[in-house]
Amino acid sequence: MKANNKKRIKIFGKVFFILYIVFIFYFLLLSDWYGRGQEMKVYHYNLVLFKEIKRFWNYREQLGIMAVMENLLGNVVIFVPFGFIMPIGSRFRSFLVTTFYGFGISLCVELFQLVTKVGCFDVDDLLLNTVGSGLGYMLFILCDRIRRKFSAKK
Repeated sequence: MKANNKKRIKIFGKVFFILYIVFIFYFLLLSDWYGRGQEMKVYHYNLVLFKEIKRFWNYREQLGIMAVMENLLGNVVIFVPFGFIMPIGSRFRSFLVTTFYGFGISLCVELFQLVTKVGCFDVDDLLLNTVGSGLGYMLFILCDRIRRKFSAKK
């Protein structure tokens, strides 16, 4: 790949990464979609790992499949782009660093929710978001290998 193209991809990755981070913070902290616009009267938090995951799974029939998927899969899926984009616009290209930064961003969001009482602090969300970051990185590696094989054939 030409150096000029690599530079363009890096710049695109950085811009897209910043836009993604802005979207994450807006969606998870300010969006009215999940009632984030107002402070909660009674604040809930979860410090027990797997408590909310088990609750959603055990009551999946009462809650409905959409609510379960939205909570469990949604928390994973929303951080997959983080794990995919970070290595494109960054010199940090390891699974551990990407996953650690994904955990850090998720922790910032959860702590903000704790302090402002918007949403609720949940360690299960930390876990699911971190898993999403790791899966995004694995997807990046897979796409990068495919790209390299395709480029090598040219």
